[in-house]
Amino acid sequence: MLGSVLLIAFLGYASSCGVPTYMPNLANRVVGGEDVRPHSWPWQVSLQYLKDDTFRHTCGGSLISSQHVLTAAHCISKDKTYRVLLGKNNLVEEEADAVAAAVDTIFVHEKWNSFLVRNDIALIKLAEPVELSDTIQVACLPPEGSLLAHDYPCYVTGWGRLWTNGPIADNLQQGFLPIVDHTTCTKSDWWGSMVTQKMVCAGGDGVISACNCSTQLSTSIH
Repeated sequence: MLGSVLLIAFLGYASSCGVPTYMPNLANRVVGGEDVRPHSWPWQVSLQYLKDDTFRHTCGGSLISSQHVLTAAHCISKDKTYRVLLGKNNLVEEEADAVAAAVDTIFVHEKWNSFLVRNDIALIKLAEPVELSDTIQVACLPPEGSLLAHDYPCYVTGWGRLWTNGPIADNLQQGFLPIVDHTTCTKSDWWGSMVTQKMVCAGGDGVISACNCSTQLSTSIH
């Protein structure tokens, strides 16, 4: 699963972030993943590439402004044509509020290293700003230098595979991934020297991931 997001409050649709109209069900904290409450992560997007005249899901991403999406660098290939699907819950069904947005420019981190998996981040500029709604909203970004405590509750969201080598989920999934501190994550039986201070380490199995982390007010992307 790929997912994302952090939190900050402003006023109105055009100036608020991280507060969904439909609140997610966070009571179960299912580590393996579960179907989300529809549209409870309204900044979640499906990044899709064109193949044989059909757009196909490849990665998740987070809407961080009305015209910008944050995703992973490893999701991007120079020779592919992309679009972004917003306001989706089920990828195979027609949904009235869904929007397909064309891509203007993709900025991959200049120091992205696929071997060491460092600086795995990319910014997508949409061709036009999207209209925000109950099902399409903007996620927050964390304050510079913020550091989440060990065991801080976070969630990963996306349409990833339901199990190893299994099918891709039709419905958006969420999974509970508590933060793992840098000291633990860099132990030899975890990720060792692979992990840097610029990464987020989360999950009981040591998985590094982009997460949705909630406070009492809103959710932000890490």
